[in-house]
Amino acid sequence: MGIVLAILIFSFIIFFHELGHFFLARKNGIDVDEFWIGMGPTIVHKKIGNTDYCLKLLPLGGACMMGEDEVDDLSAGSFNSKSPWRRISVILAGPVFNFILAFICSMIFIGIVGVDKADLSGVTPNSPAAEAGLQEGDKIVKINSKSVKLFREITMYNQFHQGETVEVTYERDGSQNTVKLTPKADENGFYKWGVTSTGYEKGNLLETIAYGGYEVKYWIDLTVESLGQLITGRIGLDQLSGPVGVVDAVDTTYKQSREGGALVVFINMLRMAILLSANLGVMNLLPIPALDGGRLVFLVLELIRGKRVPPEKEGYVHFAGMILLLGLMVFVMYNDIVRVFF
Repeated sequence: MGIVLAILIFSFIIFFHELGHFFLARKNGIDVDEFWIGMGPTIVHKKIGNTDYCLKLLPLGGACMMGEDEVDDLSAGSFNSKSPWRRISVILAGPVFNFILAFICSMIFIGIVGVDKADLSGVTPNSPAAEAGLQEGDKIVKINSKSVKLFREITMYNQFHQGETVEVTYERDGSQNTVKLTPKADENGFYKWGVTSTGYEKGNLLETIAYGGYEVKYWIDLTVESLGQLITGRIGLDQLSGPVGVVDAVDTTYKQSREGGALVVFINMLRMAILLSANLGVMNLLPIPALDGGRLVFLVLELIRGKRVPPEKEGYVHFAGMILLLGLMVFVMYNDIVRVFF
């Protein structure tokens, strides 16, 4: 059952991404040749207007084919006949729809569970936090220059900046103060502040909407921080996860949640959906050829230059990017299989 849920969640997130491209293409008068759900052989299809809607055999992925690679097609409804700004809006729509989906799921999640505000329920005696003057009831509002809304942002920052001295701005009795704090290592070598959270608290409708945005920002920041760790070598390529790893993670979460009942399963699946949707949005915006971000790079260059990069050269770059991505996917899938099954 966990594997089925993983496939359904992953498929819906990709479908929603492609739906973003589809809606903005239609809005900008661009013909969509094919819109399909899944991958592999076509099971059923129906042509409505100029678009062939297809359901594929394998319930993973999807696509919105707009003829963006047909560089010689400049007919009225073609992708390449539109202005750079219109094409940018269509390309951006996929990742933006992922963030919208993550936001909707976040509001549902917060409406059920509540939010983990950055309020301190306790400070461990003789800990770095206590030595810095932090007390129970303080609200952390900033770490260095980073604004903080969720307690998880504190733990995330500490995880990615182990042992670093930080400036912590907190709010107490309506006034703000800033102190310096240097984490100390525990018996396992993990550097800690020595603070605890008040836990999840439910708020009103306006708080639910606001913290829905903060929740999405948290997962975006986590993805960006992880990419930074990957680039700097603090995280190895062998720690990357692909579809196999994602399915295994969702399946594991399901198995750990099912004893708590249907609501617990739903909440944890919702959180996985938020993470995956925000992650997919960020990854697609990376300036890598063949991804949405790679196409945006060429569109921005077109705006700067006042003319297109020669289509054949752009095509070569995207083709090379696709080959590299396929190679990375094979590598990541191999790591996933080894990690999960051996």
